[in-house]
Order: sequence, then structure tokens, then C-alpha cells
Amino acid sequence: MSTSELKQRPHSVTLRFLAAPTDVDVTGIVPAGTVLEWVDKAAYAAAVGWSSSYCVTAYVGNIHFADPIHSGDLVEVKASVVYTGSSSMHIQTEVTFQDPRELRPVASSNCLVIFVAVDDQGKPTAVPSFTPGTAREIELRDNALARIDIREQIVASMKDQQYTDEGTAERVTLRFMASPTDVNWGGKVHGGMVMKWIDEAAELCAARYCQQETVAVFSGGIRFYRPLLIGHLVEVEARLVYTGNKGMHIAVHVRSGDPKTREMNLTTYCLTVMVTRDETGTAVPVKPWVPVSAEDQRLWEHARELVAIRANAPGGYTPVHLVDSSAS
Repeated sequence: MSTSELKQRPHSVTLRFLAAPTDVDVTGIVPAGTVLEWVDKAAYAAAVGWSSSYCVTAYVGNIHFADPIHSGDLVEVKASVVYTGSSSMHIQTEVTFQDPRELRPVASSNCLVIFVAVDDQGKPTAVPSFTPGTAREIELRDNALARIDIREQIVASMKDQQYTDEGTAERVTLRFMASPTDVNWGGKVHGGMVMKWIDEAAELCAARYCQQETVAVFSGGIRFYRPLLIGHLVEVEARLVYTGNKGMHIAVHVRSGDPKTREMNLTTYCLTVMVTRDETGTAVPVKPWVPVSAEDQRLWEHARELVAIRANAPGGYTPVHLVDSSAS
């Protein structure tokens, strides 16, 4: 591909729309799962526009959910290619919103999403190389490169964990069939829908633990291992693994398989942090969860390890309760 063709190829996409009444949950705000679905769609559009190929979600990095989005808010989701590998595209996304009667946009969340271009057989295929042209694009490219080692550490830490019936923490499992309405442009369940299921399961698990309504404030390390097919049985298991002062850390596994068999394969895994809020919208403390079994203790330490790893990412920080415990 010539340099002139690359210059004409779009590397950024912006979606604008009004949050609909059907987008909000029982608390009256747009849940994190729906925001993740929007992020996935915008990132997909940017990836396809750059690669001119069908693409699949491979990984969604750390995303913090700040101010809540309400029905009627004007939402803007911007997705920009910031770095490319041989077949992968690292896409920076940012969600902002505002009351359409006002002029001040509010930043809701941002994260890095990785898509892989694939051919008709589902095999990775080469993508054009992206070269940043502005100081901001160079900064985003450098941040994406800095996150590669962090991501590998997170993936390695998650991969080593075992979740069995020896765990005693709060746990819920949702089971249902992947329906035709969940389909993406490649005939499979799109990543945004899977992330929506993850948020729903995590919210239910956290609500059962604290016996209050909960919302997600963070999701990270969302790794897509294999495609999830329409018509397959889906199992979304959420388990509490750690509590901070206010956050409930929920590990979520998504498995799927042909309903005509008993085989279920891991398709997606991540860790979500949920909180409960008072009437002013401020997160409030939750009762601490104390590990009981050896598996509880191991997963409790695993969650703290993930927090420590993410603290080293660009823009990362160490929660106050961990700073206090390390200093004592």
C-alpha cells in the first residue's frame, strides 16, 4: 500500500448518539456493560476502517467508569488506531457525554482495545502499519507500547489461577443460549455483548454479597480466547475474590459450547470492581470479605497482585488501602 493511500485511510472514528431510556438500568443510569458495548462498536469501526478486513476483539484493557451517563445524554465515543502490530491494532477509545441543553462535555471513561484482523478462514491477516503524525498520537503510541508488558503480566497472572468448588466466596452463574440478536458482522457473538453479560453477572454477584444495588467502577484484563457462536450454551460465572475499602473485586469467566454436547470452553475472562453508592452517588465502604479456604486465600492474593501490576501502567495508581497496608 502506498504512502498516499495510507494518508487517505481513516484511523479514527467517532460515534455520536443519545442515550436511550432502554439503555439505563433500574438505578436510572447506563450500566458499564452498555458502555463497553459502545466502546467495542466504535473500536471495531476504527479497526475495520484501517485494515479493510473483518476484525475480532482480542483484549480490552483497564477501563474506569467515572461519572454516570443518564437517558437523554448526548454520548460521543471516539476510537483511534494508535499502534499496529503485524495483524493487531491497538485502539484508544474515549467516552464523553453531556446534557444536550448544555455545552460542557464530561469524560466518562477511556481504555485501550486490541483488535486482530482475520481472513475468511478466521486466520490473522496483515494490517497496514500506522505511523503517528502528531505529538498526541506519539504519546498515545508510547502509552500503548508501555502497556504491552503490563498486559502480559496480567494475562500470565490470570492464566495461572484455578477456580474450583473449594472457594467459599459469593458466586453466581448465569446460563442461557446465545441468540441471533447477539450476532456481529462475522456471524458470531460480538465482544460488546459478551462484556455486557460480564457486567450483569458481576453486578448480581456483588449485590448478593453486600445486599445493595451496585455499579461497576473498573473492568480490566478482558481477554477473548475464542469466538462464541450463535446458538451455543453460554455460562457466565462471577465470583468475589477480594474486597478493598469500597470495591468488591469480581472475577468473571465466560464459557460456551454446543448444547448437543457437554463440553464447555473458556471464551472470555476478566476482573471487575463493583461498588455501592449512597444517595449522593458517592461510593461507600463495604463489609470486608475474609478468606476461609486455601483457594480463597490464593485468589485474594491474586487480586492484590493484579492491583499492584496495574499501578505500574501509564496513569495507574495504588489504592489507599493497599498503600496503608504496605506501610504498616
